[in-house]
Amino acid sequence: MPQIIHYPNLKTVLMIETTLKKADTLITREELKRRMPMKIMHQTLNLILGYLEERGMILDSHKGILWIYNPSPRLKKAIEKGKEI
Repeated sequence: MPQIIHYPNLKTVLMIETTLKKADTLITREELKRRMPMKIMHQTLNLILGYLEERGMILDSHKGILWIYNPSPRLKKAIEKGKEI
């Protein structure tokens, strides 16, 4: 694991979250950088995306990144009551 020299601030994390939420489909890292209102270093972007994926908020695959988090209590309850086949 590379040494982290600079940790992102909350403003940057929130900007990435907002940009991903607004994307209606998979989005690449380069496209995400283009849609950001300010420039972001690649290492910082990867650190934030790793954090969001670890928290279950995004799906990060070789095809792109997708926002998957849904805080709906009804959805959570339905998942808990659901049966695995």
